[in-house]
Amino acid sequence: MRVKNLRIQDRSFLVPRIADAPKKATHLTLNSKVLEMARELGMNVSQTVDGLLAEEVKHRYWEKWAEENRAAMKAYNERIAKEGLPLARYCSFARSLGDGHVTEEGNDKKKSD
Repeated sequence: MRVKNLRIQDRSFLVPRIADAPKKATHLTLNSKVLEMARELGMNVSQTVDGLLAEEVKHRYWEKWAEENRAAMKAYNERIAKEGLPLARYCSFARSLGDGHVTEEGNDKKKSD
């Protein structure tokens, strides 16, 4: 299996459990009109900011991870393209085309003789 577009949300379970951490008081400077409207709507500003900040942290964490591991993913993809999947010959549910690429039986594009 080649590594393609890893999505941030697909890997969020790997991030250390942010939700389990204790709360800490902090001071923020917010737009006064937005804050007033949020309060009028009955929003819990602390909870909203906490949730949105946690999502942004996860997003940036995985962006950084992808950048740091880009060379390794590229090397892995090149190896798979050159050598094929490591255990492809053991797949009993599919047929190898000889180059390591596997298709479902009967669905390959080779002409039968």
